[in-house]
Amino acid sequence: MPISYQKDYPRPQLVRSQWTNLNGNWEFAFDDDQTGEVNGFVTAFPKAQNIVVPFTYETKMSTIGDERPHNQVWYRRSFSAKPVSGERTLIHFEGVDYEAKMWINGHFAGSHVGGYARFTVDATDYLKEGENELVVSARDSFDMQIPRGKQRWYDHNYACWYVQTTGIWKTVWMETVPAAHITNIKLTPDIDRKTITVELWAAAPQFPCTVEFELSYQGKPLLSQANAMLGKRATFCLPVDAQNAEGVLEPVHLWSPEEPALYDLNLSLCTKTSTDTVATYFGMRSIETRDGQVLLNHHPLYQRLLLDQGYWSDSHLTPPSEEALVEDIDKTIQLGYNGVRKHMKVEDERFLYWADVKGLLVWSEFPATFAFGDDAIEAFTEQWMEVVRQNYSHPSIITWTPFNESWGVPDIQTEHIQQSFTEGIYHLTKAFDPMRPVITNDGWEHTISDIITLHDYEPDGAAFLARYQQKDAILENRLFPNLDKPAFANGYAYRGQPVILSEFGGIAFDQAGEGWGYGDKVADKEAFLDRFTKTVYAIQDTPWICGFCYTQTTDVQQEINGLMTEQREFKVDPDTIAAVNRRKLHP
Repeated sequence: MPISYQKDYPRPQLVRSQWTNLNGNWEFAFDDDQTGEVNGFVTAFPKAQNIVVPFTYETKMSTIGDERPHNQVWYRRSFSAKPVSGERTLIHFEGVDYEAKMWINGHFAGSHVGGYARFTVDATDYLKEGENELVVSARDSFDMQIPRGKQRWYDHNYACWYVQTTGIWKTVWMETVPAAHITNIKLTPDIDRKTITVELWAAAPQFPCTVEFELSYQGKPLLSQANAMLGKRATFCLPVDAQNAEGVLEPVHLWSPEEPALYDLNLSLCTKTSTDTVATYFGMRSIETRDGQVLLNHHPLYQRLLLDQGYWSDSHLTPPSEEALVEDIDKTIQLGYNGVRKHMKVEDERFLYWADVKGLLVWSEFPATFAFGDDAIEAFTEQWMEVVRQNYSHPSIITWTPFNESWGVPDIQTEHIQQSFTEGIYHLTKAFDPMRPVITNDGWEHTISDIITLHDYEPDGAAFLARYQQKDAILENRLFPNLDKPAFANGYAYRGQPVILSEFGGIAFDQAGEGWGYGDKVADKEAFLDRFTKTVYAIQDTPWICGFCYTQTTDVQQEINGLMTEQREFKVDPDTIAAVNRRKLHP
């Protein structure tokens, strides 16, 4: 694993050695009338109850466990600080759903809209030596024009929508940095040129300043150099096939699921009065689509994915621990899958770290809105790009999936304005990240898309195989694999893209109790394996399909069609599932 690894560190691709975790016990109050700010909660917090951050009040692990909707909530905690001249104290919020405001010692310090991306508050100007007070308010709603994913917009669960997530649901943490410090990095590998391009952003740089680079692989030094930095943003191109300490030219080690090679990179921003050092890492890999295939490092990649919603019974969207994230990845690989489609969720970045380390492919998908309008367009665009920018440098992410099953664009089949919106998101994403495929719109009614994806929950393997002998009919909108949804929206056509069956299966057991799966429930493990095997074989025996995604990793609340229970217990022998998934493919 990268040398920079620190357990529980929330931002694994920009690591500093000194940081303070602010998770734990906070004071907490509901504010259903949304009058807390007027009534002085900022300076006179009500004596209410406590909550364990980062778990939301709806969860058992928060110690509250109230699943009723409360659209405004408040948090308070004290923390120690020792301000130093020339340094800045930053408080980072990994995720607060949905509208957040922060006060430090009674002073308004910042705000953020959007539940899924990290944001930072500079606390420096409001601090005093010793004990300080941090107050946070969070406002959420059942508005269908805000990105909400699988969070319900009624006061009860239904279909595949679950208990809402309100307020702080990811780690809160603090660090002190020099006034001149690195704020962001963007790492772009080029396996053909054997280089890594480092784009670097800095706050308050003092000129002249330099950036020092220390590149290594598995502890072996490869490169040490310094470059001048002349502005708040700079781009540097570093060779990866540099000479090692023995003077031997090091070969480029490519990242793949079979060999997830990672390089370490230390960066120091140096001025006359300070040095800011951060540690990061990267993988050398390419991803592209060509001739009906997805290519990883210029070789065809057959994707065996699991639909992964990232829910836990006692903590919902928040992982109960870093170990829980590792367990999910290890068990996914044990089941014979080489990747996941992270469905309707932006996962904790520690998940992406471990996916990088263990070689798990990831499709990064954004939580959907469920109504179309100007507010939805604005919120979705800004928040989607926040996430793309935050997670760009993770080698495990090989696909961006902004839209799913026409959610938020319900009339995309015929409405030009909704089609234009998806085209705009596609091109905006490609402008920021030209290397990764972008899927628009996963499942059906595609507009422009680098991969064509189909959803089909046909339970009969023979019928499944017969259907996919009719490639032209499916890709010419004459045969609909799912309900009345064609592969393409009106005015769009197949252009030779790779085709992946990105949802199927969803088999539930009779004895699992209340809840649902796709198709009839099966009576026992033998019936499950018969249906599972015949369906997977049907996909594998269809040469023009170059991958699949099975629904799903675990049960989620009323949805009981996981390969594991919510407690991560296998329902059937994982080695048997793995053997089916890893079966030798068609010639």
